[in-house]
Amino acid sequence: MPKISIIGAGAVGAQVAFLLVKQGLADVVLVDVVEGLAKGKALDVFHSLPVLESNVSVSGSCDYSLIKGSDIVVVTAGSPRKPGMSRDDLVQTNSRIIKAVIPEVVKFSPDCVLFVVTNPLNVMTQLAYRLSGFPKNKVIGMAGVLDSSRFRAFVSRELNVDPVSVDAFVLGDHGDLMVPLISQCRVNNKPLTELLPLEKIDEIVQKTRDSGAEIIRLSKQSTVFAPAVSIVEMIDCIVNDCKRVLSCSVLLQGEYGFNDLFVSVPVRLGKTGVEEVIELSLSANEKISLEKAVSHIRKMLDNL
Repeated sequence: MPKISIIGAGAVGAQVAFLLVKQGLADVVLVDVVEGLAKGKALDVFHSLPVLESNVSVSGSCDYSLIKGSDIVVVTAGSPRKPGMSRDDLVQTNSRIIKAVIPEVVKFSPDCVLFVVTNPLNVMTQLAYRLSGFPKNKVIGMAGVLDSSRFRAFVSRELNVDPVSVDAFVLGDHGDLMVPLISQCRVNNKPLTELLPLEKIDEIVQKTRDSGAEIIRLSKQSTVFAPAVSIVEMIDCIVNDCKRVLSCSVLLQGEYGFNDLFVSVPVRLGKTGVEEVIELSLSANEKISLEKAVSHIRKMLDNL
């Protein structure tokens, strides 16, 4: 049975733990620096095992040694956004957390695949890569799966179709400069541009960009469920060697014309992590938008 450790037992980390146990994907470890938090959440999930008919183990602690020998480590630790904040506002606070977490991951699970969820996503994933010394295929940021799911959800609601029938990718940054690929979006194999006017598509793109902030504004809490299922989909690809193509933040070395930078692009995920970067054909406007997103990521890194 694979072992998956989650660093950060807040709302997203705990939900990921529950979903992993529910699906029986792996033995699960929760770690959090807040005394008792991870242990309490793990105990709560443990109580669900008989109802779920799940036979995996789940444990929690503030002791990093519990993650020893993990196949996958998911870092959700970090300060969440509050109403009125952008993801970029978290860069200094969360970089200090990543700098504390990654050495512990390297110490106890040097051969793991590392997933980073902490915002601002691309910058924190790049920082984790630098600190870990892991090969590039084993450091992956979660954002594109979530952004793509939001975009697909809005399209499906507008057209009143099954969300599964919508194929779409969102590239670039996890923020205001994310790039939904309109040119590549298909609904039941038909181009989105044949089904909706450009004004309506632009509205959907803006909703996708704003949706995280909207949830925080409405609920006064950070997003939980969509991020958690996005993480678990990525984990499933690794554990079951699915070879599925998902949008993830990965290190580009020439792909899409960019070098030495973590950017969300479509990749094939399998048991070794990132097995292939998929280069899609972009429209002229999409190339310009992606360049803007990349410039923004580089600027944040330079100020880190």
